[in-house]
Amino acid sequence: MNSIHQLEKGKTYRVKQEFRDYDNILHNPGKEWVFIETTFLPYHSGLSLFVMENGERKQYRFQQVPEEQEALLANFMDYVETL
Repeated sequence: MNSIHQLEKGKTYRVKQEFRDYDNILHNPGKEWVFIETTFLPYHSGLSLFVMENGERKQYRFQQVPEEQEALLANFMDYVETL
């Protein structure tokens, strides 16, 4: 399984393949961050990724439905690598 749920708290990750989140933010290869946590909002199938990036806590939103980022979230480890 390569899902976003494979991320480990406190580990540093680098984007290796570009992707866009729910807010249409482009995450380019080379971007690095430390994983904090994910949260899930069942009502809207919303998943938030919380990371420390450049010393700041950031939130990136995704929607876990087929029309949005469901495939990306299921294969998230194909888009990032552990440092």
